[in-house]
Amino acid sequence: MNMFWKWTRRLILYPFAICIGILVIMFTVTNLVTTPSNDRDWNDDQDILPFAEINDNLVTIHNIRNFSYASTTSYTPNYYDKTFDITKLKNVWYVVEPFSGIPGSAHTFLSFEFENDQFVSISVEIRKEKGESYSPIKGLFNTYELMYVIADERDVIKLRSNYRKDLVYLYPAKTTTAKIQTLFLDMVQRANDLKENPEFYNTITNTCTTNIVQHINTITPDRVPLFNLSVLFLAESDKLAYDLGLIDTDLSFEEARKKFFINDRALRYAESVDFSRRIRE
Repeated sequence: MNMFWKWTRRLILYPFAICIGILVIMFTVTNLVTTPSNDRDWNDDQDILPFAEINDNLVTIHNIRNFSYASTTSYTPNYYDKTFDITKLKNVWYVVEPFSGIPGSAHTFLSFEFENDQFVSISVEIRKEKGESYSPIKGLFNTYELMYVIADERDVIKLRSNYRKDLVYLYPAKTTTAKIQTLFLDMVQRANDLKENPEFYNTITNTCTTNIVQHINTITPDRVPLFNLSVLFLAESDKLAYDLGLIDTDLSFEEARKKFFINDRALRYAESVDFSRRIRE
């Protein structure tokens, strides 16, 4: 019987070990022979990179995306520039978009709130070339470049809630004004860096959420554990944020998820000039 189990374990473990070995070799070779670039035939919605000019408390962001969508593939491009005074920052919001049909996966990004109902979102994404689609396996092998999309909420939130029909949760963060300011500047500077020094996305080490975690931990070291399954399987990342005390609520997690689910309001107020305020009511 012992011999039987020994051979059974070998039959199971050897192919697994071989597969891991092949992946490691592929990963190593890919890293050695490929170079990230900002010069490719990009999708229209990711063709133009944002960048910022920082002058003391004033940050002028160029190429804020604000597309009008008829569907996920049909849209009218639009960009604008805007100057923000970081002393007017009030809050930062954590957005979670679980992907339909892919259990455990999600996209996350941050949205910054300034006085007078002014909002701007920063979303870390793969930068797709024309004809490309996302694959988590391909994302391990330097297939996609990384970009910081800086966008109007009427673009990045409505795209997800109203057109992709994914669930969208919008959580207020619990932090200080000083840390929000530092976080905003850190993310804007990272967008500037990527414009000059492109990087590859990586499904495990360089994603939407790992970048958010790194920004947070730059401000408060070890505030968020980087090696946590919720950082990899992002559909539960809001639960991790809740457990770490990063979400500003006295509700239970289940009640908070109901309160901060915004799809119904995003549909109801889709054409409102006060879209961002309305989805937070």
